Amino acid sequence: MKTVKGRTDHVVVVGAGLSGLAAALHLLGAGRRVTVVERDPLPGGRAGRLNRGGYRIDTGPTVLTMPHLADEAFAAVGERLADRVDLIPLHPAYRAAFADGSALDVHTEPDAMHQAVRDFAGPREAAGYDRLRVWLERLYQAQMKHFIDTNFDSPLHLLTPDLARLAALGGFGRMDARIGRFIKDERLRRVFSFQALYAGVPPARALAAYAVIAYMDTVAGVYFPRGGMHALPQAMADAAQAAGAELRYGQSVQRLERSGSGDRVTAVITDTDRIACDAVVLTPDLPVAYRLLGRTPRRALRLRHAPSAVILHAGTDRTWPQLAHHTISFGAAWHGTFDELTRFGRLMSDPSLLITRPTASDPSLAPPGRHLHYILAPCPNTDIGPSAAHWGDLAPRYRSALLAELERRGLHGIDAAIDEQCLVTPADWHAQEHAAGTPFSAAHTFAQTGPFRPRNLVRGTDNAVLAGCGTTPGVGVPTVLLSGKLAAARITGTRTASAPRAPGTSPILKGASS
Repeated sequence: MKTVKGRTDHVVVVGAGLSGLAAALHLLGAGRRVTVVERDPLPGGRAGRLNRGGYRIDTGPTVLTMPHLADEAFAAVGERLADRVDLIPLHPAYRAAFADGSALDVHTEPDAMHQAVRDFAGPREAAGYDRLRVWLERLYQAQMKHFIDTNFDSPLHLLTPDLARLAALGGFGRMDARIGRFIKDERLRRVFSFQALYAGVPPARALAAYAVIAYMDTVAGVYFPRGGMHALPQAMADAAQAAGAELRYGQSVQRLERSGSGDRVTAVITDTDRIACDAVVLTPDLPVAYRLLGRTPRRALRLRHAPSAVILHAGTDRTWPQLAHHTISFGAAWHGTFDELTRFGRLMSDPSLLITRPTASDPSLAPPGRHLHYILAPCPNTDIGPSAAHWGDLAPRYRSALLAELERRGLHGIDAAIDEQCLVTPADWHAQEHAAGTPFSAAHTFAQTGPFRPRNLVRGTDNAVLAGCGTTPGVGVPTVLLSGKLAAARITGTRTASAPRAPGTSPILKGASS
């Protein structure tokens, strides 16, 4: 594994998001002095917090899987996730609601899910689910060590026995087709393939290897931190500070100062300070990181970005009993909507929506008697869809259309029930300097996966490392946490493999509330 050259005693981490905080904790555990610089007044990055009208709103991801990866970061400084964050296991992990009026509670416990599938679609599909679950577990085991939790220096590093195992499992086929070998009911197939959108690729075109995300969602378990998702980065920041890190909030990095030869970063220059350093970890989105470095690596193919999203945060005076903590509301259309998103740059004509009701698990996130809802509608990014400028006029019309669609799907009276709201569109992501107006960064096409994804080392700078969803291993809370760990390993030269854990057996869950 290649590492940065020269001294690495003092590392400046740019950005206090999940990747930056994970890097900071692993660096601290390896004996480095760490300064974290964050432009916002609080930690979290994309996993931020908005306080409005007594509602505590998570501005970023709402689904937490694989929390043992966060626990690894805490363990680096001698702490435990469970001592700082109260994790609530979600049962069900999701509720899937379909256009025909049917619904399925998605459980991560195998017997409960077998019975749910049997009741929903019959014994043959239940048996198919059992086989699918075994396949997902094998897929995860084949990928974790050598394809996800690893620093690639060359595509040749793919040549391990796990590559043959992954090929034998059909990992290089198409995700939708492979899942179809186990289950035939189209509704069930959606439950185990919609996760491809996390990777920015339609299920019919995504590599079957990306079904590992379905493993994380439907096998390994889904959790919610009491106090909201922002409780995780806040706890990581607190642990880093307790371990000796200096955290500087409200400082925006303007440029990197270089040595006379230009091959080393010698200081990070903010709008108020000059911070000398021996190495730097950059976690902003790739265009920002490359701008600071003064160099964009050449690629044979232009980066393709994932679809974006419109998010309506709605504080309401009522809720709807058909909503679980997480509800996937599927439209009748399926394959055509992905073409709208990724090929034609159009808004979904029959959207599938993620509706999260965090107050189902933690009522304290809203004022007494009130409820908080997070409604995510995938939409085209600004490379192929409406521009950031266009969203200024489009946003209020799309909000009205979205609420009308929710009304049709049984959330009666939702518009009138809203007493506090925040609408986030690609224009907002663009203003936060996310490429193509998407918070999901580069899509996980084959040419942008593993060793072909933008690397966390950049030629021309000996002591800078990248972390975050744009680099390896990719998009999502688990992989972003790993990106910080991998970035730290580039500096320290140490690597701790993530040990797979059976669902429900991790020590992080001792004392967790349900």
